[in-house]
Amino acid sequence: MSTTAIANQLVELCRQGKNSEAKALYAEDAVSVEAFAPPGMDRVSRGLAAIRAKGEGWSANHEIHSAIVAGPWPLDDKFIVGFKYEVTHKPSGRRMTMEEMGLYSVQGGKIVREEYFYNAG
Repeated sequence: MSTTAIANQLVELCRQGKNSEAKALYAEDAVSVEAFAPPGMDRVSRGLAAIRAKGEGWSANHEIHSAIVAGPWPLDDKFIVGFKYEVTHKPSGRRMTMEEMGLYSVQGGKIVREEYFYNAG
């Protein structure tokens, strides 16, 4: 599958709220890098199982009220996707808007790296 086809499929699944299903587009040894380390975690997750666990942890701690997925913007073997979420952090009850950009790298027809850029301040 081409980078553009993977990018379009990822965006469509995320727009449908099927982020966990989008992990089928990832290589088993994919790497995920956050701008900042989540509490009690490393900012780098290595391997598809670790990436899935990170996503499940985030979902367990956030109620999503709305989501906007923008893009994709492909270039060679990479693409960018924009995300904007209105969520409530379940443990604190704090409602907030979260915006981030994801930079994805593709090799061999699979996503091999994702990097998230956001302001955690």
